[in-house]
Amino acid sequence: MVAAKRDENFNSISRFGSLKPKLIDSITLLNKDKKKNNKSIYSEEKDEDSAKVTTSSNLLNKEQKPSFWIEGYGCTASFADMEMIAGQLKNNGFEIANNPYGASINLIVTCSVKEKTEHRMIHRIKSLSKINKPLVIAGCLPSADQKLVEKINPNASLIGPNSINNTIEVVNSTLNGQKIVSLQNSEIEKIGFPKIRINPIISIVEIASGCLSECSFCQTKLAKGDLKSYRVGKIINQIKSDLKTGTQEIWLTSTDNGCYGRDIGTNLVELLKECDEIEGNFKIRVGMMNPMYLKNMIIDLVDLYSKSSNLFKFIHIPVQSGSERVLRKMKRGHTAKTFKEIVRQFRQNIPDVTIATDIITGFPEETDEDFELTVNMIKETEPDIINSSKFSSRPGTSATKLKRIGQDIMVQRSEKLHRIIKYISKKRNSRWMNWE
Repeated sequence: MVAAKRDENFNSISRFGSLKPKLIDSITLLNKDKKKNNKSIYSEEKDEDSAKVTTSSNLLNKEQKPSFWIEGYGCTASFADMEMIAGQLKNNGFEIANNPYGASINLIVTCSVKEKTEHRMIHRIKSLSKINKPLVIAGCLPSADQKLVEKINPNASLIGPNSINNTIEVVNSTLNGQKIVSLQNSEIEKIGFPKIRINPIISIVEIASGCLSECSFCQTKLAKGDLKSYRVGKIINQIKSDLKTGTQEIWLTSTDNGCYGRDIGTNLVELLKECDEIEGNFKIRVGMMNPMYLKNMIIDLVDLYSKSSNLFKFIHIPVQSGSERVLRKMKRGHTAKTFKEIVRQFRQNIPDVTIATDIITGFPEETDEDFELTVNMIKETEPDIINSSKFSSRPGTSATKLKRIGQDIMVQRSEKLHRIIKYISKKRNSRWMNWE
């Protein structure tokens, strides 16, 4: 990998608008200051939605290098795309602007996982469009719903998650007044790209693109397509290269780490074994894994986690529901029983493991009985981290054809679940008091 030189301005870029504030501790503080002072984080901006830019500010001095502003939203894989897009631009002579008003071109890496998130994306695209600078919209939203994005800004260029190798071509053409649509599902491997890390000690390494599942509620599948795993050797070389540039944490990410390697004759355990053998003082964080793929390698995975000093004792296994009936409608491919067994195996062998999961409340046709099964499962397993979301209908997914439940019922169930989550979280976190 050719490392892109880090720019101080990238800190300000990465701090704005992030839906994943834990990547940088100062994001939360910055946003709080913004609300407290009722001011924009851009020193040149008076009103985010009404600010006007004069024609002269759009002109680039011939002696100046072109500059860019980039924002990233969503999952860890989305932030990896942001880093690689920024790295390519930096390595091709672009400077990082202090804000979107002073940039030659603006880019936004979007997320479309939930309706609420989509609304935030629409708001930001509209805000950036009002600046009257060339705009490139990247990430999952243009791939999942191109018509929506083009309705918001018909002149913006588009880049899909599997087309970031075309970044330079798209940006240069956009600066020349052309609209480029690069949403093809190309066979690229996001390994070896230049990148500017959001956090200098954390390297986000994508190990695959797409997945094997067909979840009825998921729009990400529409954006990223089927599984394409990257070769173990290339991933190892990427990690070794990043460690030489100051990385202390490796975050392995993809749409679903659980199915890694099934298309190339290997699996996640084999990859992690190779990662664990790399020399150096560093930690490895493994991202989300669908329970359906863990059940056949749970013994080997738990054994590796228990013996490794490099692997964070953390596992993210989204169960989504405790009702087998609802799980079938979700097309998850696993059962609540499978999830419980995975939790049991990890807790039995690694008592201090941190287990995270996701729950969708109010899935179409969910009954009171279905919901109570979810509540009972959560009480039984007590995950340390529970990400709970109300069902959000996503265009193009099969769940849109199912009968929705009433909004008032959904809200009631969500509130009840959050009270339980709060209790469990307090109970689990109390274990760490005075542990050092």
